[in-house]
Amino acid sequence: MTTSSNGRRRPPTIHDVAREAGVSRGTVSRFLNGGHYVSPAARRSVESAIRKTGYVVNRHARSLSTGRSDSVAFLLTEPQEKFFEDPNFNILLRGCTEHLARHDIPLLLMLAASDDDRRRLTRYITTGHVDGVLLVSSHSGDPVAAELRDAGIPLVACGKPMGLGTTVSYVAADDREGARDMVRHLLGTGRRRIGMITGPLDLPGGTDRLAGYREVLAEAGVPHAPELVAEGDYTRSGGERAARRLLECAPDMEAVFVASDLMAQGVVNALQQSGRSVPDDIAVGGFDDSPAATSVSPALTTVRQPFDRISAEMVRMLLAQIAGEDTAGVILPTELVVRDSA
Repeated sequence: MTTSSNGRRRPPTIHDVAREAGVSRGTVSRFLNGGHYVSPAARRSVESAIRKTGYVVNRHARSLSTGRSDSVAFLLTEPQEKFFEDPNFNILLRGCTEHLARHDIPLLLMLAASDDDRRRLTRYITTGHVDGVLLVSSHSGDPVAAELRDAGIPLVACGKPMGLGTTVSYVAADDREGARDMVRHLLGTGRRRIGMITGPLDLPGGTDRLAGYREVLAEAGVPHAPELVAEGDYTRSGGERAARRLLECAPDMEAVFVASDLMAQGVVNALQQSGRSVPDDIAVGGFDDSPAATSVSPALTTVRQPFDRISAEMVRMLLAQIAGEDTAGVILPTELVVRDSA
């Protein structure tokens, strides 16, 4: 706090920061609005002056002058219960929050489970309440991504938006190659009758992981077996139900690749309840390397998604769009993590 001419205490202003840093008010303003055309030395001086003076940005005033809200939406098009059950969503939310906090930008969580939710939130977003959107779990046929794109809202999706080609920027793990790594590993343990429980096939991860599974089996000369594939929904109970279907249709199954660790928890439970030992009777491989992978016994062999890099890239690309830059798609490599289940 500083003291005014009448002796009253007042909050520090941008002028106080400029005076303390020994730079112009314009330099401080450019630093606060993204740092464009600010030299490294000036940046360090301004950062030090902000800490010393205790200056805090008046977001309301800046919003009036710039036409920006200085906030970003994390839009998840899934039911509320999925947000709390699936650890991947919480990991992404935490990562995006942390990376935006470095730019002093708050993140607003929005859940759109129904058509009414989507219409209401799309209207809220397109009337200027946020500067951009981080879109998570956009299903094929969901109009939200296209509507936000057409409205000119800066937008970055987690995963390749289905049906929109390259018209929406995205950050994705290499789902196809991650699946290929897992199936090669299962084949390397001597198994040939390898089943798969997919994710929802109206999501890009669902289709890409299934494609990788089929490609490696074809390369190994393993005949296509439709009875070895069941669709799941990325929930623990869905994995359990899918495992029971596979056991009915293919009781001689030797291994199963499950498209998420959360579903794999349910699969392990179903196999053990049926009297099968994991991995002696049936090996199990997951995908994500989320906390679910190590909270089941035996611990899951899985494919690690680089969640922190995904969050960082989504934030970087969105801020670049907000600043007027063009962005495209980014695909990040996955990593096979071998544990006890396979």
